[in-house]
Amino acid sequence: MGTAGRPNRRALLTGSLASATVALAGCSSTSTATRGSTATRESTASPGPRPTTPAAAFTRLMDGNGRWVSGNLQHPDRDPDRRQFVAQEQEPFGAVLSCIDSRVPPELLFDTGLGDLYVMRTGGQAVDPVVTGSVEYGPMTSGTSLIVVLGHQRCGAVKAAYQSMRDGKPLPGNLQAIVNALRPAYEQAVKQGGADPVETMARAQVKLTATALGSNQDLAPLVRRGSLAVVGAYYSLDTGKVQVLAGAPS
Repeated sequence: MGTAGRPNRRALLTGSLASATVALAGCSSTSTATRGSTATRESTASPGPRPTTPAAAFTRLMDGNGRWVSGNLQHPDRDPDRRQFVAQEQEPFGAVLSCIDSRVPPELLFDTGLGDLYVMRTGGQAVDPVVTGSVEYGPMTSGTSLIVVLGHQRCGAVKAAYQSMRDGKPLPGNLQAIVNALRPAYEQAVKQGGADPVETMARAQVKLTATALGSNQDLAPLVRRGSLAVVGAYYSLDTGKVQVLAGAPS
């Protein structure tokens, strides 16, 4: 055969490569744009103005927990812009006293952002004057309108304290200080009885601590005025849901 009608091999290869390059560039551009759009939505998501009443703050937290349970998270206010915004001043709308347990991070399970919460974490929500002062800081200095005492399912600190008091065997080192702080909850759980005394004790500790905070000489006036609510709540490790035990503002 002759070569007059045969396509030039180099031209075919060049054309194919050019087409492939254009196609890849188009895919890359689309993918990058999509990723950028997604990143922008996630990084700029904001739930709105700072809540200024106990009821509004409570609703904000519980809405966030609903997103945590469903997996429809917003990850609000967690970008460099937010970091810069709160760098010089903070005004958290809520304060959470929770356990040290690694599975119970308040900022995540309430789907909150940078600068939204004061967070205190102690074993079994044990309190002493330093912890109490830390909880008081937000309401007494920056108008924080909500305190949540957050216990949780299968609390190791509560279980260890319960077993220590039941068996009369002190825990080593400063762990005994946690046991001592949780004694009122232990006594209440023993009196109440039930199939799972550790869970009963954990819930009792939440209620006792919330009551003590809300009625102390510094916070009680704020509660009476309606500018502060102290809520006792309980977190399920199995479902991710926060259950309110006491003090939900209306």
